[in-house]
Amino acid sequence: MHLLFVSSLLPSENPTTGFELANRAIIAAYRRQGVRLSLAGFRRHDRGGTAVPAGSICLGDIALENAGAGRVQKARWLASAIARGLPVTAAKLAGLSRRHLLARLAEAGPFDGLVLNSLQMPTAYPFLTAFPAIFVAHNVEHRSAEENAANAGNRATRLLYRREAALLKRAEARLCREAAVVHTLSAEDGAGLGLAGDPKCVPLAMTVGHGRTADDGRRDHDIGLIGTWSWAPNRVGLDWFLAEVAPRLPSDMTVAIAGRLDGPPPATPSNIAFLGRVDDAQRFVRASRVLALATKGGTGVQLKTIEAFEEGMPAVATPQALRGVAALPANVDVADDPAAFAALLAARVAAEREGGGNRLDGSDFAASQQQALDAGIAAGLAHFSRGLAFERRMFGEGARLRPALAGDPR
Repeated sequence: MHLLFVSSLLPSENPTTGFELANRAIIAAYRRQGVRLSLAGFRRHDRGGTAVPAGSICLGDIALENAGAGRVQKARWLASAIARGLPVTAAKLAGLSRRHLLARLAEAGPFDGLVLNSLQMPTAYPFLTAFPAIFVAHNVEHRSAEENAANAGNRATRLLYRREAALLKRAEARLCREAAVVHTLSAEDGAGLGLAGDPKCVPLAMTVGHGRTADDGRRDHDIGLIGTWSWAPNRVGLDWFLAEVAPRLPSDMTVAIAGRLDGPPPATPSNIAFLGRVDDAQRFVRASRVLALATKGGTGVQLKTIEAFEEGMPAVATPQALRGVAALPANVDVADDPAAFAALLAARVAAEREGGGNRLDGSDFAASQQQALDAGIAAGLAHFSRGLAFERRMFGEGARLRPALAGDPR
C-alpha cells in the first residue's frame, strides 16, 4: 500500500517539539507495517537550507510558531484567517492554490490514500478529504481553544480564542465524518471528538523511541520542566507550577525550565532558571534529579511524559499529564493539589540527593508503548483497506480521486 502523509511540517532529523516527536513515531510505525509512505509538507523556516527527507515533497519554508513571531506577523496571520474564514492555525498554511498543491502531491505518483496528519492541512485545503483518508487527530483542538479562551487575560484575546474554538470544532466534525479512519493519541480524545464507541476511531499509544541512555551521574538541577511553553495549554501548566507549586518548595531546591517561551520569562526567585530551547533535550532530562510534569490543560498525549518514563526518570505528575499512559512506573507520584505536588517533589529530590536509586530501566515501558502503537496502526490500516476494497468494487479504481483532481468543489 502507498500512502501520502500530508502534514503541516515535514519531519526533522532532530525533532524538538512534541508534535515532531509524535510524527516521527507514527511515520516509523506505518513503515514497520510495510506501508510505502511518501511525505508532503512545509519545512520550518528556521531550518531553511536543511536537507528535505528523501522521498518527500517540500511545499516551501514556513513560520508557524507564535514564539519568535512579531506583532506584525501575528496581525497578518489574523487578517488572513478572518478574510478566509479559517482558524488561524490553518490560515498560516493556506497560501497555495488548489491547482499547485494537487500538482505537487501528484509528484508522489499513484497512491491509495492520504494520511492527514492533524487538522491544519485539510482545514486549509478542504478538498483533500475527497481522497480516501486516515485522519490523525493529535489533539481535540477545539477543546484546547476553549480552555485558552477561559484562561485569556483580556476580552479581545478571549473573543479570538472563542472564534478559533468554533471554527476548529466545525473542522474536526467534518474530518471525523469524512475520514475512513480517525486515530487519536488518547482514548479520551475519541469521546472528545464525538466518536466514543465508533469502530473507525482507533487510539494510538505514543513512544519517543530514544531508548534509555546510560546515567552519567550528572545533576545540574534538582527539578526539571521541559516543554513548548509558547503553546497556550502548556503555558497554563507552567504558570500553575510557578504560582502555586514553586513557592511551596524548599528555597535550596533549584528548578530549571527548558523550552520556548512566547515573550520574556516571568520574574522568578533566584533558584528558578529559564534556559530557553536546549540543544539536547535528553541530556537536560537526565541532568534533572526529578521531573515535574505539571500539565493542567490541553488534550492529546504529553510526549514529555512518555520521554520521562522511557528514560526511567523519577517524576511527579498531574493526572492530566498521564493521558495515553496505561501503566504508571513505580517511581512516579501523582498529585493535583499544589501543596501535595510540592511535597512529593521535595521528597523525591531528597531521596535522589541521598542516592535513593529512584531511576528505573524504562525499556519495558518503551517496548509496550511501541507494541501498542504498532497494533493501533495495524488496526487502522485493516479498517482502511476494507473500506477501500469495498469502494473499488462498487465504483471502480480511483472513484474518489477523480473529483479532487478534476476540480470538484468538495
